[in-house]
Amino acid sequence: MNILAPILKSIGRKALIVPAVLGLMSSAAIAEIQLVFGAYAADKPTAVVKQFQPFLSLLATELTKEMGETVKIKMKIARSYDDGIDDLVQGRVDFSRFGPASYITAKEGNGGIGIIAMETTDGNKVFSGVIAVRSDSTISSIADLNGRSFAFGDHLSTIGRFLAQDLLLDAQITAAELSNFEYLGRHDAVGAAVGVGTYDAGALKMSTFEKLVKKEVPIKILQEFDNVTKPWIHRAGMDATVVAAMQKVFLQMPASDVRDAITDTGFVVGTDEDYQPIRRAMTRSEQFGG
Repeated sequence: MNILAPILKSIGRKALIVPAVLGLMSSAAIAEIQLVFGAYAADKPTAVVKQFQPFLSLLATELTKEMGETVKIKMKIARSYDDGIDDLVQGRVDFSRFGPASYITAKEGNGGIGIIAMETTDGNKVFSGVIAVRSDSTISSIADLNGRSFAFGDHLSTIGRFLAQDLLLDAQITAAELSNFEYLGRHDAVGAAVGVGTYDAGALKMSTFEKLVKKEVPIKILQEFDNVTKPWIHRAGMDATVVAAMQKVFLQMPASDVRDAITDTGFVVGTDEDYQPIRRAMTRSEQFGG
């Protein structure tokens, strides 16, 4: 027995080691990458979920193939632009798709935030915003808005505030020259308010304008203007391997109904310099007052 005891003791140790190794293998096999996508409600929250969910599912599938590990993406919808920006700045979400002004604001809040890719429209890094008026309005130019009322979107909206105020300033119109103005928060709220005559004009993105027109909201375009396309951005300190995989998947993503619903001609490399025109408009908007 004395001779066998060390042997049995050794076998016992090995027997304990095997289940432990299997347990580790099992944990590794079911390991997955969990990512959180953050967005703010530029339109109705339900519309935001409907817009992004199919694309995020596609993105998770492609990232899983690229990384060789299961990738799952959850969505967090913030109530306001401020909350959505803060979520990314504070690292409560891993990546977001922001308007240019929101990206600039987030970058100022945390310099470690970076661009994954930029969307394109017709192959370009620009898309359209509009100043809209009621369909029966006699207003025919931006200058005609002197003494009228105006609906802006969120106070951090590129189209809904900064570029719209840039156009008004070009026509020598500041807050003092408007009879009334207000920040309504969402693009669809701006279009609806103009449609019922609460405001003489308002600024909103082209895609929302087109949706409202299809719903027979009585609005028309007073002036169309360009905006830099939206960046998809990652939080500071995000794993570099995950960021690199995301960039590769975005840039190589083939055309499909799901991708094209987000960006009709795909993604391209984006840099902070692409957003300098928006920075200038944001700085100039300080002259608008109010």
